[in-house]
Amino acid sequence: MDADPPFHEAYKTLFDKTIERNTPRNQLIDNKDNEQLVIVEECELPLIDLSRLNLGEPEREECKAEIARASKEWGFFQVMKHGISTEILEKMRFEQERLFKQPFHEKSKEDKYLRFSAGSYRWGTPSATNLKQLSWSEAFHIPLIDISPSGGFDSLGTTMEQFAATVSSLAQKLAGILAEKVSHKSTFFQENCLPNTCYLRMNHYPPCPIASEVFGLTPHTDSDFLTILHQDQVGGLQLVKDGRWISVKPNPEALIINIGDLFQAWSNDAYKSVQHRVVTNPLVERFSTAYFFCPSYDTVIQSSCEPSVYRKFSFREYREQVQADVQKLGSKIGLPRFLA
Repeated sequence: MDADPPFHEAYKTLFDKTIERNTPRNQLIDNKDNEQLVIVEECELPLIDLSRLNLGEPEREECKAEIARASKEWGFFQVMKHGISTEILEKMRFEQERLFKQPFHEKSKEDKYLRFSAGSYRWGTPSATNLKQLSWSEAFHIPLIDISPSGGFDSLGTTMEQFAATVSSLAQKLAGILAEKVSHKSTFFQENCLPNTCYLRMNHYPPCPIASEVFGLTPHTDSDFLTILHQDQVGGLQLVKDGRWISVKPNPEALIINIGDLFQAWSNDAYKSVQHRVVTNPLVERFSTAYFFCPSYDTVIQSSCEPSVYRKFSFREYREQVQADVQKLGSKIGLPRFLA
């Protein structure tokens, strides 16, 4: 039984009409403004040791300042000594690999075989009209409220619960610090971003025979407040910094944090939600787990600063607009739709 999704069969027409390009995809790609973004280097993201938050006030304040600075200048940073044990991270990776090795037909009936809600298993890009819009990956996108022992995967459910509990508390801590640094109400996140409003996404990027033509995950920003990512050592994550695509060097000791659209709007553009993507690998599969720190659908996103860059909007309104744009245009517009 084949475990990987049938990309070739499902997207045969896209493969057949591949546009010939002289420059490989991983060196050059047009961004939305038709400027050409060129990858120049692999880099290490700012690395922040969170154990300093438990020290005296000068060290604690310096650590908080570094978190805010990285969120303003990069929109991405890494944290080490983050309080999530290596044991939980390794267990999560093991369970995730076991899950993705299941036959494709069982994964695609996730509600029957795995007791996840229908629609939580996703692969490819149904709205893609060309290869540049196709994501060569599969994922389980699971609301935390759905996490429980899963059929024959009781240990997966338990591991996901442990992982989500520890990562949730890290997200609250980081969000509180970032709120404080823009003089915002720091209890906002405890009131609005609850375990039952957040999501866990397990990603698998199978080897791709046309790696120079297709992304593992197409360029995008995240529609949340914060994303916390645990990735393996294969690499492939890239982000835009100073108008260039930068390749992120994996660090086995660290988790990756990135700012989402909601935080950018809520902070009145103080913090940056930046475009990122995953490139495919012709030989090696890649795994990652992302935790999306989201509010309830009714939560209103509003900057405390005047003049505000964005009009106020609810999370529901934002998601519906993103989905409508993806369906109609093939890609997300995001925050520019909500400018004041």
